[in-house]
Amino acid sequence: MEKTHEYVAFSEKIGYALADTGGSLFTSMIGTFMQMFYVDVLKIPFQRVGTLLLVIRLFSGVNDPILGAFFDRRPPGKYGKYRPCLRNFSLPFAVMAVLLFAQIPGLSPTQYLIYAYITQIIYDVVFTAINIPMGAMASVISIDGEERSMLSTFRSLGAGLGGLPSQVILPLLVFSTVMYNDNAVQVFNYRSFFIAVLIFSVISIVVHNAAFKLTRERVQAPSKPQAHDIRHTVRVLAKNRSFLAICVASLLTMGSMLFSMAVNNFLFVHYFTSPGLLALLNIAINAPAVLLLPVLPKLVRRMGKKQLCACGLALSALANFALLLLHTSNPFVFVGLSFISGIGQTFLNMQLWALLTDVLDKQELLSEKREEGTCYALFFATRKIGHTAAGAGSSYLLGAIGYVEGATVQPAHVPGRLYLVATLVPAIAFLLNFLTMQFWYPFSKRDEEEIRAELAAQRAQQEASVCAD
Repeated sequence: MEKTHEYVAFSEKIGYALADTGGSLFTSMIGTFMQMFYVDVLKIPFQRVGTLLLVIRLFSGVNDPILGAFFDRRPPGKYGKYRPCLRNFSLPFAVMAVLLFAQIPGLSPTQYLIYAYITQIIYDVVFTAINIPMGAMASVISIDGEERSMLSTFRSLGAGLGGLPSQVILPLLVFSTVMYNDNAVQVFNYRSFFIAVLIFSVISIVVHNAAFKLTRERVQAPSKPQAHDIRHTVRVLAKNRSFLAICVASLLTMGSMLFSMAVNNFLFVHYFTSPGLLALLNIAINAPAVLLLPVLPKLVRRMGKKQLCACGLALSALANFALLLLHTSNPFVFVGLSFISGIGQTFLNMQLWALLTDVLDKQELLSEKREEGTCYALFFATRKIGHTAAGAGSSYLLGAIGYVEGATVQPAHVPGRLYLVATLVPAIAFLLNFLTMQFWYPFSKRDEEEIRAELAAQRAQQEASVCAD
């Protein structure tokens, strides 16, 4: 029987954080610059970019559960069941990330579109091969509730650290000033951007291997191999209210975050005409994660994860509706209200993975099987739906408001419509997310404790029956 209150060293929490840093370097870059790269550099029309992202996510919907089931069936090795993937796929992941943003000279927009399909599909497979095991690791590093909460916090910090360069540093480096009709305008500098891609790829290899070395798996797999049936797992998950709720919450979180990252890029170039202030905006949104870190464990113990996250989402919704109604032309007012929104977002962002491990414990109780890989793959697929909704939705909306691909200066009606899109969509997403966590997600603090106690008893009984056989 595994220990239920085993201490997880600080160095191991750092290692788990680094596991997400490596992937987030490119998740953030894709969310922030992928559309600009496809539209302004490769000259692929917005509508085709939106369709590309939809097709890739349909592929992910098939690919992710297959890979999840594969990882569940794999027996643990010398270094555990999931950890080795961080090391083994670190180089393929870095290579595909570089190819994703490579501009091959002499291709037509149609040929670039075909190239984008090929690189997106391969990148998606390799990214999934790292991300599913990394997510499943949270369930096997510790079963203790407080340790899982801290692991979730550190993972979120690691993701934030990985996202910081694309959101804060690159906006200061990848835009150049050119003259257009005697006016100075900002344009995307691909050469500087691709140098950053190469640097990020090296860093991702280093941090993924560091994560492998610093972490370990404590919760042992059952002594007797368990049969896995994806169809049975899906049927049980479909009845698991907590899983459905956390999937919707994650979808809305990922979708609103990546939508804002993509659209704010265009907003600060064409509405505020201050792309350099993107760095300040992203600092304002992400700073609360660091500022609230010292008090977060106390808040979780006092309020519970569910209520804390719901209150934060309500605050974010109010801040974004305020931005919508104000329709400010002052970028600093926009940044200030975005900081308030960032405070609200922080709680769910920091506790999402701890909530997920509670949900997977409930799933194990229902199915009487350890299926972390498959369950996480299906959960990850919903996050990709959010990613798709953000990417495809923002592409279609930008096309719908009249944005002209590759134009140095946009038509006069576009900036105002950009502001409307950039504030209305996140406001609605945060409101829906608040309703999801407040009224659909079921687990209170007491529920979580009862689930862990029942699960420990169930696992002990299963091991005892194996020994008796």
